[in-house]
Amino acid sequence: MPKLDCEMKDHVAVVTMNQGENRFNFDFLDAFNQVLDEIEQRAEISVLVVKSAHEKIWSNGIDLQWLLPAITQDLEMGNLFSVRLLAFFRRLLMLPLTTIAAINGHAFAGGAVLACAFDFRFMRTDRGYFCFPEVDMQLPFWPSMEAIIQKAMPGHLALESQLTGKRYTAQELEVFQVVKKASHGNALMDEVMAFAQTQNKARGILKTMKGVSFSNIIRIMDHDDPPFIETVRKLFEQMMGK
Repeated sequence: MPKLDCEMKDHVAVVTMNQGENRFNFDFLDAFNQVLDEIEQRAEISVLVVKSAHEKIWSNGIDLQWLLPAITQDLEMGNLFSVRLLAFFRRLLMLPLTTIAAINGHAFAGGAVLACAFDFRFMRTDRGYFCFPEVDMQLPFWPSMEAIIQKAMPGHLALESQLTGKRYTAQELEVFQVVKKASHGNALMDEVMAFAQTQNKARGILKTMKGVSFSNIIRIMDHDDPPFIETVRKLFEQMMGK
C-alpha cells in the first residue's frame, strides 16, 4: 500500500493525498495514519498542510463503491469502518499541530467534512467546489460530523449547505470565513505556506487549547455516535432481510 507523500519544510509538514479521488477506505486511513505517525515523531514539526495530487479533486469522502458491497457481504465491516473513521477524525481534530487544508480541488461529502476538521482552510478560486450532497443521496451525517461542520461554518450556512446540497465556491466561503483565503491558481500554496510559516506554536498549548475547544465534539463522538451507528446497522439488516 503506497503511503501519502510528505515533505518537511522547516517546521511545516506538507502532505499530499495521492489515493486517486482520496476516498475514505481502509487503505486511505492506513496511509494517512502512517504519515501522521511519522510527523508526530518529528518534534520540530508544528504545522500540518494537506493538499491533493488529483488535478480536480481534494477529497470525495467515503468510498461507497467499496463500502456498500463490503457491508452487503459482512455487516460487521460497516461497524469496523465506522469505528476506524471516527478514530481518524478524532486524531486529526485533536492533533497537537496547527492544521491547514489546502483545498486545491473538489471537497465533497465526507471530503468536505474532512476539510472542516482542520483548523484553517485555504481554497482555490479556479478549481473545485465545496459541497454536502448527502441530502440528495439520502444519507444522514453522524452526530459528530454535524458538530465538526458547525465548528467550521456559521450555523445558518451549515444548515443551508446540508439541506440544499448547494455547491459553494471559494469566494463564497471566504465571505463567511469558512476558508481563510480564496486563492487563485498556483497562488494557493504560496499563500498557505506564507501563513504556515507564521504558525510555529508549541504542541503542548495546542493540545490543551484543542482539548477545551473541541471537548463537545469528542463527547458527541463518545456518547451520540455509537447508538446512531447501531441504528444505521439495524436498518441495513432490515433492508438485507437479516
